Amino acid sequence: MAKKILVAYFSCTGTTGRVAKELAAAAGADIYEIRPARPYTRADLDWTSRLSRSTVECKDKTARPELADRAARVEDYDVVFVGFPVWWYTAPNIIWTFLESYDFSGKTVIPFGTSGGSGLGNTEKTMKELCPSADVRQGRVLNGRQTPERLAEWVGGLKLD
Repeated sequence: MAKKILVAYFSCTGTTGRVAKELAAAAGADIYEIRPARPYTRADLDWTSRLSRSTVECKDKTARPELADRAARVEDYDVVFVGFPVWWYTAPNIIWTFLESYDFSGKTVIPFGTSGGSGLGNTEKTMKELCPSADVRQGRVLNGRQTPERLAEWVGGLKLD
């Protein structure tokens, strides 16, 4: 039986959202946008400011931005790709809020990110800590234009069936 796949993603500027939609199409997956209860403004995303919301949240490992909703229906899926822009060499804290808001026991969780220049850092390690009963796989940074063929090749190489 084919696995049910969800691509859940957080995107502020649309870059990660575009990649998530392309990945969902390549994987034959449903899609869900992880949205904060309080949307991020341009000033919130100013990574050059030590006082911007994104910088403050990333430096405080306990910060958990509130979700706008809890409608992902993770329980209906076998595999969940979790996408995000890389902030300060890891996933934004709203991803931790998302992971702590659902039961990922028995699920395969695969991170993917978009980045201006860094990799996923300790994202997988943190995901394994937050989802100890899930099979957290090695993720990938998906920068630039991703072709459907390249995405399908990556998904196929994960051997999800």
